[in-house]
Amino acid sequence: MTDKNTYAACIAEGKAVMGIELGSTRIKGVLIAPDGTPLAQGSHTWENRFENGHWTYSETDIWEGMAAAYASLAADVAEKYGVELRKVASIGVSAMMHGYLAFNAEGKLLAPFRTWRNTNTGKAAEELSKAFDFNIPLRWSISHIYQVMLNGEAHASEIDFLTTLAGYVHWRLTGEKVLGIGDASGMIPVDPETRNYNSRMVARFNEMAAPYGYSWKLENILPKVLMAGENAGYLTTEGAALLDASGKLEAGAPFCPPEGDAGTGMVATNAVRPRTGNVSAGTSSFSMIVLEKDLSKPYEAIDIVTTPDGYPVAMVHCNNCTSDLNAWVGLFSEVASMFGETPTADELFGRLYRHALEGDADCGGLMGYNYVSGEPVVGLENGCPLFMRPLGSKFTLANFMRTHLYGTVAVLKIGNDILFDTEKVKVDRITGHGGLFRTAGVGQTVLAAALNTPISVMETAGEGGAWGIALLALYAADTCGMNLADYLDARIFADAKTVTIAPTAEDVEGFGRYLAGYQKGLPVEKVASEL
Repeated sequence: MTDKNTYAACIAEGKAVMGIELGSTRIKGVLIAPDGTPLAQGSHTWENRFENGHWTYSETDIWEGMAAAYASLAADVAEKYGVELRKVASIGVSAMMHGYLAFNAEGKLLAPFRTWRNTNTGKAAEELSKAFDFNIPLRWSISHIYQVMLNGEAHASEIDFLTTLAGYVHWRLTGEKVLGIGDASGMIPVDPETRNYNSRMVARFNEMAAPYGYSWKLENILPKVLMAGENAGYLTTEGAALLDASGKLEAGAPFCPPEGDAGTGMVATNAVRPRTGNVSAGTSSFSMIVLEKDLSKPYEAIDIVTTPDGYPVAMVHCNNCTSDLNAWVGLFSEVASMFGETPTADELFGRLYRHALEGDADCGGLMGYNYVSGEPVVGLENGCPLFMRPLGSKFTLANFMRTHLYGTVAVLKIGNDILFDTEKVKVDRITGHGGLFRTAGVGQTVLAAALNTPISVMETAGEGGAWGIALLALYAADTCGMNLADYLDARIFADAKTVTIAPTAEDVEGFGRYLAGYQKGLPVEKVASEL
């Protein structure tokens, strides 16, 4: 019997596992076999909008996008295996991290979804960080709700349930108001001992909220925290109808705890064990280093979250990564079309990315800032993409492209210098995944130069977060008794093919010179962002 026939039978018998991730630009669904092998995938492209001062997606966007992604997945199954997708063994949902989704007692959304990209929560984050003695980032749910209170927004008094995008979608599909600990740790910090929300900080927040006279307490409006491997409910009939407009998908499949894209990235790169780490680089970028011990003090540039099984993680999150670079490549595509050329996206990106490596190690003195939105790590509330070529710089296409590639990881470098240079954090392996690494060798070379450490990319790196949450769903359905790190090592990544690129001294030195100029030019970017 061929593999195709085996997999067709696996799908037809409902033994395959489904993962769905709502990313910033795509909603992606994957179906995997019981051994973790990707079988089929589907996706839907969407885009956030800036409305009434907030980056948002509507509820219609969410559910039409979910249905479209599922339909695309079902169509891929039918085309590849000749069977209908009717039932699955388990399901997982993940989404872009944190943000703000508040509902009243009737389940009505009280304000448009406020995504991680919003940077209007500065006063709230500052006050909470001081009150908690813990760095509270702008995008965390606790910053959003406290800013709503500070702004005097009327809907605050009606809040009955506060969750993230992953938690919201999971709730609608299962009826369960729960959240995986990784995503929960970005609502309000969790206690690594109790594996629950930090009770001291919850009590302090309630004290800060008391003068407002709300009837709710924070602990009563947050989702229940669950660990990787725990059951998080079952697909309801209503949930199945939301996913599959054709009505063919059967209810009853168990769910794993919903997680954020940071957690699924850790799983997809096998980086959940202390002294491992990963870098996700796409619309935004973030590094995740699993810690052996707590940092000596809070840092504004470093968020402390957890793995899906509760281990502390130092996270450096950058709002901007490839969006501006993609826009420049789109411009070059227009130029090519004027000459009758129609290269595919992979051809165009591949050619330009590889050409960038022919540029000077320090980009010839060119500088580029990719801030489509604000960038908290460098203290900018607003964004304005900016390219500069100082007098005496070498303005070539290779240096231009190298500048924009360096720009995708420059802020990430600034945050990680605190971890490696100041806190002396040790890491055995850093794995990259995301769109920046799609062209073999280029993104790795750039990131290795920035962090001055070898960077690995797995053959499965392109599977991304949807595959990561599918693996968590697989783990939750398995009764193996292993912890998550051992499970991934033994069952998923035992034979994984990995390519590792180490930095050269020339590239490290060149990136250092580039970054010195980059930081010197930040005041110019600040002025531009305020125009």
